[in-house]
Amino acid sequence: MHALRKDRPLRRIVLASAATVSGMVLLLALKPQGAQSVAGATAPAPSVSSAPSTGGTGASASPGTGARTVTGGEMQTRWGPVQVEVTVAGGKVTEVTAVEYPTENPRDQQINSYALPRLRTEALAAQSADIDTVSGATYTSDGYKQSLQSALDSAGL
Repeated sequence: MHALRKDRPLRRIVLASAATVSGMVLLLALKPQGAQSVAGATAPAPSVSSAPSTGGTGASASPGTGARTVTGGEMQTRWGPVQVEVTVAGGKVTEVTAVEYPTENPRDQQINSYALPRLRTEALAAQSADIDTVSGATYTSDGYKQSLQSALDSAGL
């Protein structure tokens, strides 16, 4: 007697469904190996440069107060390095610029064309690296936040 006899079609359907569900659960439980590459990134020493406010480096810098530009560490992500430059004037972040980010292929360019302006806006509003990750640009967002934090630490904020 075979368990999947033709005179018991319901049993065959139940067993096939159970096998399919079990296979899907196993596939969804797998995690990609490259996901840890962002967490282990190390930053080189950030660079700092100073410019007088009369040079027009910061729009919100008041006369007599110097604006400083600080470059955060270069963070290696799965898709390439991300590096952020911050301009600080009067103890406030006045500008955030991504100086390095993945641009190797059209998909990188598409993702970064919408992610980087959102990250910049959030960083300026928050005045910190405690910003939301942009959906669809997780690796770039993580690298951006790490480099931003590096720059803010170097600027003393």
